[in-house]
Amino acid sequence: MTNPDFTPILLGSDINVYGMARSFHEAYGIKVKALAAAHLAATKYSQIVDLEVHEGFGEDPVFFEVMQEQMKQYANHPGPVILISCGDGYAELLSKHKAELESTFIVPYTNYDLLQQLINKEKFYQIAEEHGLPFPKTKIITKADYQAENYLTIPFNFPVALKPADSVTWLGVQFAGRKKAFIIHDEAELADVVGKIYTNGYEADLIMQDFIPGDDSNMRVLNAYVDQNHQVKMMCLGHPLLEDPAPQSIGNYAAILPEYNQNLYETVQSFLEELDYVGFANFDIKYDARDGQFKFFEINLRQGRSSFYVTLNGYNLAKWYVEDYVTGELNERETVYANKIKNSYRLWLGVPTKVFVKYATENDSKRKALELIKQGRVGTTVFYKGDRGLKHNILMRYMFHNYFKRYQKYFEENKGRDFK
Repeated sequence: MTNPDFTPILLGSDINVYGMARSFHEAYGIKVKALAAAHLAATKYSQIVDLEVHEGFGEDPVFFEVMQEQMKQYANHPGPVILISCGDGYAELLSKHKAELESTFIVPYTNYDLLQQLINKEKFYQIAEEHGLPFPKTKIITKADYQAENYLTIPFNFPVALKPADSVTWLGVQFAGRKKAFIIHDEAELADVVGKIYTNGYEADLIMQDFIPGDDSNMRVLNAYVDQNHQVKMMCLGHPLLEDPAPQSIGNYAAILPEYNQNLYETVQSFLEELDYVGFANFDIKYDARDGQFKFFEINLRQGRSSFYVTLNGYNLAKWYVEDYVTGELNERETVYANKIKNSYRLWLGVPTKVFVKYATENDSKRKALELIKQGRVGTTVFYKGDRGLKHNILMRYMFHNYFKRYQKYFEENKGRDFK
């Protein structure tokens, strides 16, 4: 069978980019071009990614200046050219410039007004409430609240979760002890953390939430693809069994077991279709044993960094774009509710097997995962036989080896404290 005529361009250079490039290579045997602001380890030396680095590409005006040059380059290009973001900032930039870029490229992202609402956690929770999507009890902290010192009274008990409402601007805020999200155990710690956040340049609101008890194994991750007609065509649920414990990486999944839950699928499908969403969406979810509900933390307007678990389990991430925008065959296809067949499950690991065995919580799900490992039904994103770059392979093995020290240090420091 002849491959369809198309060209993908990925934005970014991290493990998400590598996972997407590998998905395209597995499905169509092609090397993929990527544009990024810097080299990152996951794609460095790879033979399946052709990376162009443009300093400052992660924000305007450089982003649009570079893309204008790309538009000239591809103006008469045969076959569709698809732009695919592998990071929050790039998804926002693609949506912002969608009207201009669509004269040359396919830009499978939702409109900018909706994107701005969804990437702001405060507004996301408002939308979630309107559409019946469960989420934890929430209190908003503004900079004015901090300055008036009237934010210390909270409507639920400690511990509480604290995170920025604006995840994009948060990327530019740096200080000692900075994390993607904080678990706060008392009033003194709350005052200390909020003070550091607002005295180091963050201006937007903070989200304080009732902390849902339970460790990493209570988390779920769900990736969905919504076609250009706003119809959900695929949903793939994963059960994270281990997360990265390092402060800068909290929330990054390190092991994912496929899972099937039709009720969750139907909840997400209704939510996305009611919003007239377009493209990939990635949800972080946690099971609350107190009321038996799965509660949604956020939506990422792209496939997640660990989303290669979707490709690994037979639902290749690249094909949804191609079959939607190039071949058109997705138009008449029924929605795929992934992972119905348990005997086809494969475990995704983002850390060495020995790290998973030592640090993942002992429970039935871990026992299922260990059985998959025993059967050889396991895979990673970055170790790919189709990528014969020796330097890439050596670098990835070095990066994987470093996880032993990372878990030894941070897991012990956080012992007794949940990461979410």
